[in-house]
Formats: sequence, C-alpha cells, structure tokens
Amino acid sequence: MSGIDIGDQASDFTLEGTDGPFTLSEHRGEIVVLLFYPGDETPVCTKQFCSYRDTGLEDLGATVVGISAQDLKSHKRFTEHHGLTVPLLADENKKVAKKYGVAVPMVGTRRAVFVIDDEGIVRFKHVHMLGLDYMDADELRSAVEKATVRAKS
Repeated sequence: MSGIDIGDQASDFTLEGTDGPFTLSEHRGEIVVLLFYPGDETPVCTKQFCSYRDTGLEDLGATVVGISAQDLKSHKRFTEHHGLTVPLLADENKKVAKKYGVAVPMVGTRRAVFVIDDEGIVRFKHVHMLGLDYMDADELRSAVEKATVRAKS
C-alpha cells in the first residue's frame, strides 16, 4: 500500500468541512489527528464518531478531523443527526485519501488514523484492513501521547 508512512512529511491539503475550510499546513505547531472513515451514517462510523462525542476528545491536546468521500451536505446532516463534535471534511474526489494511501476502489475510503506532529511529520499511522473496528478515544489518546514523545526524542 503506497501513501504516507511514519516519519514522512504529511501531504498538505485543503478541504471544505463542517466547521469551514480546513488546510493542514495552517495547523503547524499543533498535533493533528486525521480520521479517515468510509461513510456517514454507516453503523461502524456512526458508533465511532458518537463514541468520540460521548468520551470527549478535548483533553487529547490535538486538532482532530474526520475525512470521507461524502459531500459537505451529507457531513452536516450526519453531524446534526448525532450531535457530533469532530469536524468532518469532504474529500469528494478522494484526492486526500489517495495521497495518504487509504482510497480503495469500490469501497471508498479505508478507516485509518494518522497523527501528525507540530512540525508536520507523521508520527503514528494505523490503517484498519476490514474497517469493522475503530480506535476508541483511549487508543487515540495513547497514539497522540506516543507521537508527542516520539517527536521530542
């Protein structure tokens, strides 16, 4: 699987999102978590983003965004329907998913987590092969902590 690996510079992008446009390079100096997911209102994705809403990611010390191929209107409906707290970005042509190596023909976008340090370097990557599970808030916290420690060492 091609794409971006740990230690690589994260590819910059700009996507429309539920909180307005998001440009990765504008978040230098912050830890950023990219959550690629297959689709709005699908059972596992709904469970995943509702769990983040319920456990709160505020203490993560990171900027967290979800990315999938649905359009902004779909993301807004999904967010409103479930009261989601993570901004969702519309990667309609899967350009960003392709850059990161998580676009899959027919399936769409593979569920994946990338943690990018404050200098724009990928410090953690986890791609789910089946997409039937996801990293919960505690696992995300652990990934961010490891990424932060790795960036400082």
